[in-house]
Amino acid sequence: MQKVLTAAEMREVDRQTSEKYGIPSILLMENAAHAAARVIAEKLGGSVAGKAFSIFCGKGSNGGDGAALARILWTLGAQVNVYLFGKVEDTKGDAKVHFEILKKIYDWDRDVPILGFVEVSDENFPDLHRLAVSKDVFVDAVFGTGLTRELEGDLKKIILHLRRVHNFRLPRGLRKPMIVSLDLPSGMNADSGAASVGNFIEAENVWADLTVTFTAPKLANVFPPASNFNGELYLVNIGTPEHLIDNSESKLFVSENIDAAVWLNRTRFTSDSYKNKRGHALLIVGSKEYTGAAVLAGNATMLSGVGLTTIATSESAQSAIAAKVLDEVITRSLPETKNGSIAAKAFETVEKLIENIDVVGIGCGLSSTEKTTKDFVREVVEKRRTPIVIDADGLNALSRFDLKGSEDLPLILTPHEGEFLRLLGTKDKDVIKDRVKVVRDFAEKHQVILVLKGERILIGAPDGTVVINPTGNPGLGKAGNGDTLTGIITGFVAQAVQMKIGIFETVVAAVYISSLAGDIAARKFGKHSMLASDVRECLVEAFAEIES
Repeated sequence: MQKVLTAAEMREVDRQTSEKYGIPSILLMENAAHAAARVIAEKLGGSVAGKAFSIFCGKGSNGGDGAALARILWTLGAQVNVYLFGKVEDTKGDAKVHFEILKKIYDWDRDVPILGFVEVSDENFPDLHRLAVSKDVFVDAVFGTGLTRELEGDLKKIILHLRRVHNFRLPRGLRKPMIVSLDLPSGMNADSGAASVGNFIEAENVWADLTVTFTAPKLANVFPPASNFNGELYLVNIGTPEHLIDNSESKLFVSENIDAAVWLNRTRFTSDSYKNKRGHALLIVGSKEYTGAAVLAGNATMLSGVGLTTIATSESAQSAIAAKVLDEVITRSLPETKNGSIAAKAFETVEKLIENIDVVGIGCGLSSTEKTTKDFVREVVEKRRTPIVIDADGLNALSRFDLKGSEDLPLILTPHEGEFLRLLGTKDKDVIKDRVKVVRDFAEKHQVILVLKGERILIGAPDGTVVINPTGNPGLGKAGNGDTLTGIITGFVAQAVQMKIGIFETVVAAVYISSLAGDIAARKFGKHSMLASDVRECLVEAFAEIES
């Protein structure tokens, strides 16, 4: 997992890099520029020679990165024009050094055809529409991680102009320039996942095609809606010792392919693998009216790599579920009420079933409208002998219930926004406006693993760690995908229990792989047409992609 740093934490890492290791800050700026140049060259086919750049710089450190980048691109044969929004004499520190170098090169021979330097004023404000016709790349180096105020004047004007370039319509046969932001798109608050104005269309920040961020990602790089403006994100190392990042105070992470790959390697099939060593998952799911949810969850569990899957459901639903579910999935009936919901006394049957079970998944299609079912769910949770994954009506049954997880018998909750609000006992959506904080607070307070679904799934741990999952797409917002995710998580946890693997890292891997399967389904079928069953079937390709 990659740590996500706040602007303050990033400054502290930079300070320690210089003070403890003697690496001067100006060298870090130079390294950042070289790293950005390499990424840009890669995106342009391997070379910047002969390409035309316009680089827009603010007066701060981000502008200094842009100035250093301009000099490097120039030495590599690119045609570069730099626009500084301010005067060189008004810049400070390392940025001033780089701007002075550029200005001296330009002043030494103003006839140099491939290097231009402009201190912007009202009289020479760049015409981006005209420049877009002749340039290959626009580089946004106006603001970095230090911006916390509202913009005004020329700085606001240039950022809005750069944003509009994203939607420019150029004459036929002409291609608009690629927009590259350094560290994060200007106009963003590094520590917020919100767009600068909170509206995706009206936000006053640059909309980049490519963002090159340094040392560690910031929240605005990886959490929507802000992250939607980053375009393709590249994280580059600029010489900061890795352990300074690892030892920072941040407890926010973004999961990576390697997390899933390590988990799959630890649970790989060996010559002595057989069903009982792969784990046995029990799903308490479905009801007479909601058999599909049980089938989706059961099938997804079976395809997760688990050894055995058993579905326990109400008597009236069993035959319908058994007819649709994979042949390998076992079904068992539970006592039900006159209305076809699971009765409270069903716990006696469940107690016998869980003697050889590694994990219980409960809630998908359960129907929690009757008090007897709510009482049953609460009894399963209170008297658990295994980890429990709780979703859908299982969560609704626990609304306003005093949840308390434990390290030995963890509770894994997988709510969407509405279910989470019910768990919190409120209808006020402002309560979950800061999703990272509310996930952390809830997971710590109740000592549970919380998987909050949404545009980017957040996974909270009892110790306050929060992980942002980077895979997934809007096509996963359709019916049935929550049941599929619950099944995959349940299957992964069953394997983890058998193989003595941490449950939190297991949930992180399960969410990553499940959402990656969703991305594969979107590529194959399109977001409009992809179904939850497609996501399940694409698990095969997700496993192969990660293992390769």
